[in-house]
Amino acid sequence: MDWKSLEGLLSGANKYSTVFGRIWLSLVFVFRVMVFVVAAERVWSDDQGNFDCNTRQPGCTNVCYNYFFPISHIRLWALQLIFVTCPSFLVVLHVAYREERERKYRAKHGEHMRLYDNTGQKHGGLWWTYLLSLFFKTAMEVGFLYLIHHIYDSFTLPRRVKCGVSPCPNVVDCYVARPTEKTVFTYFMVGGSVACVILNLCEIFYLIAVRAVMLKQQGTVHTSLKRIHSGKKVRDVKI
Repeated sequence: MDWKSLEGLLSGANKYSTVFGRIWLSLVFVFRVMVFVVAAERVWSDDQGNFDCNTRQPGCTNVCYNYFFPISHIRLWALQLIFVTCPSFLVVLHVAYREERERKYRAKHGEHMRLYDNTGQKHGGLWWTYLLSLFFKTAMEVGFLYLIHHIYDSFTLPRRVKCGVSPCPNVVDCYVARPTEKTVFTYFMVGGSVACVILNLCEIFYLIAVRAVMLKQQGTVHTSLKRIHSGKKVRDVKI
C-alpha cells in the first residue's frame, strides 16, 4: 500500500480543516500510519509461521490459527486507516465542485463577479459535508474498535490457546509468537484510535458551537435592522 500517496491526497483536505482536524491528521500519520508501516507490519510478519501447536497432525496448526485469528490485526488496521481517512476526500471533492462552479460563473458573468467569497469556507453545503465526514470517521473508528474486540474477545493477545478443531486429534495447546510485543502494539493502535475519536467529537462540538454563535449574531443583526426600519416608518408618519 502506498501510504505516501494517501498522505498527499489528505494534505489537500488539511487546509480546509479546523485546528482539531489538523491535529487529527498529524496524529493519524505520525502515531498510526508511521508506526503501522515501520514497526507493526514487522511484528506481525511471523504471526502464522511461528504459531506452534504441540502436535504433528497435518493441517491442525493452520486450522487452529484460522480459528483464533480469522482476520489479521494488520489487515484490520489497514482497512481502518483507509475507511477513517476516505471521508476527508468528500470535503476536497466538494471544494473542487465549488471551484468549478466559480470558474463557470466568472466565465459567464465576467472575471470581476464572484459566486463564493471563499470556495473553501465552511458555509452552506460544505459545512454539512464537513460535519458528515466527521460523523462517518467517528463511526468507523468506533466500529473497528468493536470489531477487533469482538473477534479476539480482548485487546490482549494470549500466550497459549487451546484448540480442539478438526483435524486436530484432541485438544492441543497452541502458542502465539511474541504475544507481549503484539499486545503492546495493539494497545498503542487502540489508544491512537481513541484519541482520534476524541478529536473528532471535539471538532463536531466546535463546528456546531461556532455555527450556533453565527446564527445568533445574524438573528440579532436582522432584529436590529427591523427595529431601525420600523422606527423610520413611525417617524415618517408623525412628520
